[in-house]
Amino acid sequence: MIKVEGLTRKYGTFTAVDDISFVCQPGQVTGFLGPNGAGKTTTMRILVGLTAPSSGRATIGGHLYSEIPNPGRHVGVLLEAGAQHGGRTGREILTLGAMSMGLPRSRVDEMLELVSLNKDEADRRFRNYSLGMKQRLGIAHALLGDPSVLILDEPANGLDPAGIRWMRGLLKSYADRGGTVLLSSHLLNEVELIADELILIGRGRIVAQGDKASLLSNTEHKSTFVTAEDNDQLIHALKAKGYDVSTAGTGLRVEVAPIEVGRAAAENRIVLSDLRSADGGLEELFLSLTEDVQRDEVPAQAATTEGASA
Repeated sequence: MIKVEGLTRKYGTFTAVDDISFVCQPGQVTGFLGPNGAGKTTTMRILVGLTAPSSGRATIGGHLYSEIPNPGRHVGVLLEAGAQHGGRTGREILTLGAMSMGLPRSRVDEMLELVSLNKDEADRRFRNYSLGMKQRLGIAHALLGDPSVLILDEPANGLDPAGIRWMRGLLKSYADRGGTVLLSSHLLNEVELIADELILIGRGRIVAQGDKASLLSNTEHKSTFVTAEDNDQLIHALKAKGYDVSTAGTGLRVEVAPIEVGRAAAENRIVLSDLRSADGGLEELFLSLTEDVQRDEVPAQAATTEGASA
């Protein structure tokens, strides 16, 4: 279990992490989400003893990372995939890790196979690795000691769609066996597919945390995109219930939650071909909660076009 209590890190007058607290439970993947510079990496560096906190405490299994004997056997860490000696091969990097942890050499081959690095790739110099290969090797190194806890910072960077799906399955399987996973990312859609719990951070402070359903249930406004075999019939049924309805592309936008639209359609035996939230789901919630630290804004015209084509 990972436990963070009142954690703060200041650099002069700048506060990178501001009094945050959370728990990551065994058997779960916890997504740690936030814009670039939100404090995710600083928090993870504190967890593994690379950065000292200004105040507060971060423990793994009830212990500071520095207190854990042979920590690689208990905690797998991937903070920077490129932080390896460029002149060593992937196999040499894993072999040195295995030796430092007191593991048999056979463990190296097991990990190379697990992350799908073939013999030619394993014997290639690290400086000649692609970013995706570096990520795979980093994950192999994190799993080398068969740890009970994984701490991974942006592990999907550089992976192609097949690689991201592979990583998703690997981490989900790890959690299903009782492992604890803390996974940081700014790729919300990818983490949403795997995470059991979500922690949203912006400007060093936690702005929301919980599972996806509970986070979305706290949003005040609900609206729906819907398309029926007979949109006119659906419009009549929805307006009869007092719902605001407008056209959106080939379908309708209704200012009420999807379940109410579905109920109205069922009561009137109307066949639907599309029914989904128009509020943007978790992505919209995330952007709204961290809007003061976002670098980019979506132009109003682009947002309108997107909604109309949905």
